[in-house]
Amino acid sequence: MKKVIFVLFVVCSSISFSQPPVHCVINTALGKIYIELYPAKAPVTVANFIKYVNNNLYDSSSFFRVCTPANEAKRQIKIQVIQGGNVPEGKSFDSIKIETTKQTGLLHKNGTLSMARGGPNSATSSFFICINNQPELDFGGKRNPDGQGFAAFGQVTSGMDVVYKIQAQKDTSQYLVHPVIIYSIKRFEHRMK
Repeated sequence: MKKVIFVLFVVCSSISFSQPPVHCVINTALGKIYIELYPAKAPVTVANFIKYVNNNLYDSSSFFRVCTPANEAKRQIKIQVIQGGNVPEGKSFDSIKIETTKQTGLLHKNGTLSMARGGPNSATSSFFICINNQPELDFGGKRNPDGQGFAAFGQVTSGMDVVYKIQAQKDTSQYLVHPVIIYSIKRFEHRMK
C-alpha cells in the first residue's frame, strides 16, 4: 500500500510541476507570427518576455533590424535574423541573467526566438528570430566574442512567411528604413488538434 501511494505521489508531482509551452501571437503590420515559449527549459528568459507581454509593452514596438546575406557580407561570422521588441525608453525592466544554450539545450535553429544582448546578462526586451540554423549564436559560437552565445527560449510555430517578408524589407546598415510595427504580442490558449 505504501509503495502505491508513493508512486502516485511521484506521478502527480511530476504532472503538477511540469511547465507546458506558452503560446503567443505576434501581430505585425505584415501579418501574424505564432510562437511557443519553453518555460521548463528557459524559465528566467520566458518569464522576462511574458512580463513585457502582460504589461503590453511590446504594443507599438517594431521589428527594426535585419541581418541578411547582403548586409552581412563583410562580417567574418555571418548570421540571418530579424530583431524586434524595442519598448519605449524608460519602460524596460532590469536585465536578466543569460540562460545559455549549454544550460537549456535550446539551439538556434530556423525559427528560434532568442534574446538580443550586448555583454553577458544584459538582455532586457529586445529579441530576435533566426532564419535558417545559426550555430554561431549557440554557447561557444563566435558571433559574440565572449562565447556565451544567446538565450534561446522559443520557436515560431506558424508565420515564417511573415518573418521572411520582414527580412526582405529595405535596410540601411541592417536597420530597416521603415520598421515593421508590432501592434501587439498576446498570449492565447493553444488547443491540440
